[in-house]
Amino acid sequence: MVIATALYRGSHLVAGGVVVAQHQRDRLFPWLALSAAIASTALIWFMAARHRRLVPWVVGLDVLVIGCLLPFGAYAWGGARTQESVAWVMLLGGSASAMAAVAFGARLLAVAVALLVATHLAGYLMVAADAAVTGAHLNALVFSAVVSWVLTWYLCRQGEQVDSANRRALAAEAQRARFAERVAHHNALHDTVLATLTAIARGGVDANTSMMRERCAREAAYLRRLVEQADDREPASEVRAALEESVRAAEALGLRVTARYHEPPAVPGEIALAMARATTEALNNVRCHAGTGHAFLTAVGDSGRLIVTVVDRGRGFDTGSAGPEGAGGPGGPDDAGGAAGPGASGGPEGPVGPVRQATGGIGLDRSVYARMRGVGGRAFVDSAPGEGVRVELRWPG
Repeated sequence: MVIATALYRGSHLVAGGVVVAQHQRDRLFPWLALSAAIASTALIWFMAARHRRLVPWVVGLDVLVIGCLLPFGAYAWGGARTQESVAWVMLLGGSASAMAAVAFGARLLAVAVALLVATHLAGYLMVAADAAVTGAHLNALVFSAVVSWVLTWYLCRQGEQVDSANRRALAAEAQRARFAERVAHHNALHDTVLATLTAIARGGVDANTSMMRERCAREAAYLRRLVEQADDREPASEVRAALEESVRAAEALGLRVTARYHEPPAVPGEIALAMARATTEALNNVRCHAGTGHAFLTAVGDSGRLIVTVVDRGRGFDTGSAGPEGAGGPGGPDDAGGAAGPGASGGPEGPVGPVRQATGGIGLDRSVYARMRGVGGRAFVDSAPGEGVRVELRWPG
């Protein structure tokens, strides 16, 4: 409606300019009146562009000056003594009425229309206009406001209905996503925890073997993450879901993973995917090279930055002798260490010693470092013999 009323006022200004140029070009006041109308219109649309709506006080000023006072000025100083000479000024009242319908509430609009009707009736009476001309103009004045108000109400109502439909669609999509997540968890519980408990209950396996204890520990960690996720009031982020897939994949291969998520920030989907794949490679290194069956994963947010760490307490390696770039070459993390190191005896929650950026074997180079560089992130490694390994992934780098 803002654009519609702008076009409506523009048509009146064009008509006024033609009349002044053809019939009143020798008089000063018509030019001043036309300039005042153009200036008022420019102020209205400047403020509308700034506030993204018609500003009521600016529209009210236009109604008073251009709509109500200008006809009397045209009569007093512009030499307008006939209905033809004053008609272009009266036209501006119609667009002022339409803008008032968009900017004002119902009561203030009624006052504005009443003022316009009274002043325009007086203006036409001063020039002794025909009753038919006067009635037609006043009718157009009132219905300009009525039509604009009805259209504004209808468009606002339609907008509210669209917003309501969008909210319902989003709620339905969220419900479908929650249902799909529950189904995935139910399937995972059926294939892991329930299968293990059923085998133990039937006496088909020895619950005291080391292999069965490791399996129970992995599945207990999975149940613990499910409970923590259920207690979390914040909706699961995309990066958390992607990292959980990496953890599940590592656990399926026999690695026990203790995962903690501390308000990881929302990141684009390609960033979450790159982080998850780099994490998968780090967990694979723990499983294959660290000499331990347990890894720790944390994902945290730090001033908008996403930081994911993978730590093991395995054999570690000497980063100083790993190769010319820190961790590459024989003895690097792909060959001896694990995923990433906790500095000097660092735990799962963070480093103790300095963190060195490094490049490792083929797996780390292609699956961790290159992947993180490709999305604008960075990867770091820290380790020492007998102290485990720690990998830290950061985005942005």
